[in-house]
Amino acid sequence: MVILFVFFLGIGNFTLHKAMLESRHPLLAQLAGLVKLLGGRGSLALEFVVLLAALLLVAGGHSAWAWVYLGYSAMTAIAAWLLLSGRV
Repeated sequence: MVILFVFFLGIGNFTLHKAMLESRHPLLAQLAGLVKLLGGRGSLALEFVVLLAALLLVAGGHSAWAWVYLGYSAMTAIAAWLLLSGRV
């Protein structure tokens, strides 16, 4: 059940991440590296690695990592809200 919870959080993270990349916010233009790498796919690949690590840790019996990933997802949601609403 915890694996499914982390998986659904990952779907939400990918959705928010893609929305931020497609927003063409001026702040994203100032960032180098993964955001510009492969047209944003580099940062999506990093997002996948984070999700995969969380899923593997939870599947290995370390269910506390679900709380860590929930915190990461909350920070992602707050950042997306700030960027997409124009507050930053």
